[in-house]
Amino acid sequence: MPESLTPAAGVTQNPAVSRPGRAVRARRPARARDFRATRWAYLFVLPALLVFGVWTIFPTIYTFYISLWHWNQFDIALSKYVGLANYRQLFQQGDPSFLAAFGHSLYFTVGMVIGGSAIALGFALLVQRGGQVLALSRLGLYLPHATPLIASSLVWGMIFDPRFGLLNYGLDKLHLPTSQWLYSPGSSMPAVIIYSLWHELGFLTLVFIGGLAVISDEYGEAARVDGCGPWREFWYITWPQLRPVTTFVVLITTIGSLQAFTQFYELRGAGNSTVTLSLLIFLNADGQSPALGYAAAAAVVLFAITVLFSLVRRRTSVGGGAVAS
Repeated sequence: MPESLTPAAGVTQNPAVSRPGRAVRARRPARARDFRATRWAYLFVLPALLVFGVWTIFPTIYTFYISLWHWNQFDIALSKYVGLANYRQLFQQGDPSFLAAFGHSLYFTVGMVIGGSAIALGFALLVQRGGQVLALSRLGLYLPHATPLIASSLVWGMIFDPRFGLLNYGLDKLHLPTSQWLYSPGSSMPAVIIYSLWHELGFLTLVFIGGLAVISDEYGEAARVDGCGPWREFWYITWPQLRPVTTFVVLITTIGSLQAFTQFYELRGAGNSTVTLSLLIFLNADGQSPALGYAAAAAVVLFAITVLFSLVRRRTSVGGGAVAS
């Protein structure tokens, strides 16, 4: 007779499979956890939910509500329901108009996305392949991003001064043409873009450095063995693997640029040349003749655009980059 096998100590035998000839019963799917078993977890997150609801959810819903009214902030009882009239007014002429402000926002966004992504990627490649000396420069690259927007904007306002500013002084010493910068409609938006790039490049560079740190170097080594040059290696090997990181950078830069306010408030250029959507909302909500209903409608449109880009970011943030053949 063969010896009976007994389970080792500490090993639990499953009765559904231990006896020969007995059908194995399928394991039932786990039941949804009862609320009574997780009520303490909900209690712990309740303070955060209350703060989020009071300071984010409620103001957002209330903005939608105000956008349907000709709102009187001095006496709410005198407010008049106008339906979608505020939204129709967005596409009418104004000073500044919503469409003009939207165009300025797009101008700023395109400059930040193209300039920020390209320069940050170049800095990241330089830091990664430049040895220990350039690796120590990461702190210096990030320092501008750590400075407060309101303080650094004031400093750059003095740098852009056409008569006494440091920028025109340096250009003059180099025998290069100077500019009126913030005092000219043609150069005011480029001036704000220059400042914003200076402030944001450190953060974007660190994101690209993180992306370069996790991509595989095996393909690059094989390409270099086969005689591939630096540019072809970057275009066909490094760049495809960085596409998820690049998509992330492009989308967060787009959303941040559309919502940018502080630098436009402090570095407001000649006329309405730097009035973007965020500044237009502020001017109509807190001007000499406030139009809160109109400002709320503009805020709702900006909110919708931001949500759209957030959804695009969510759809494109899954998956990694494949190396092009």
